[in-house]
Amino acid sequence: KYDPKCLIPTFKSGQESVMIWGCFTKNKLGPLVRLEGRITANIYIEMLENYLLPFINDLENKDDYTFQEDNAPIHTANKAKKWKDDNNIRSLLWPAQSPDLNPIENLWDELEKKVRKHNSLPKNKDNLWEILQEEWSKLDEDIYKNLVDSMPRRIAAVIDNKGNPTKY
Repeated sequence: KYDPKCLIPTFKSGQESVMIWGCFTKNKLGPLVRLEGRITANIYIEMLENYLLPFINDLENKDDYTFQEDNAPIHTANKAKKWKDDNNIRSLLWPAQSPDLNPIENLWDELEKKVRKHNSLPKNKDNLWEILQEEWSKLDEDIYKNLVDSMPRRIAAVIDNKGNPTKY
């Protein structure tokens, strides 16, 4: 476990990271967006307007999707709810604590694996962002197709387990 080929170098800057938002459907990978600083409901709405709406409008069947987000305060803020209602964004009702229902978490895991295997590891935040974009664009369509196809099983598993964690 201490073999240098198995270690990932870090950059010593405290708690630097890159915050990202992304989306996908069964047949299409959406944009990957870099977010900076503290994200408020207003910033979230602006991001949805600039990235989610164009993605939805570009779908072959604009009526065949369900938007998923968790219960983060910026997602549940009254102004965010109103914006989604005003823009006909249909969302999956979300139990209080159900990360097992969110397939984007699995896609983030896949993206992280790709970044860790990338031929040159990131040296700073900007370099990490470049690698994230590159690896995001190369994600295999079968991954997100399978994640969408897993939704009925995920929902059933959460219901069967009374909202407790599942294999997902």
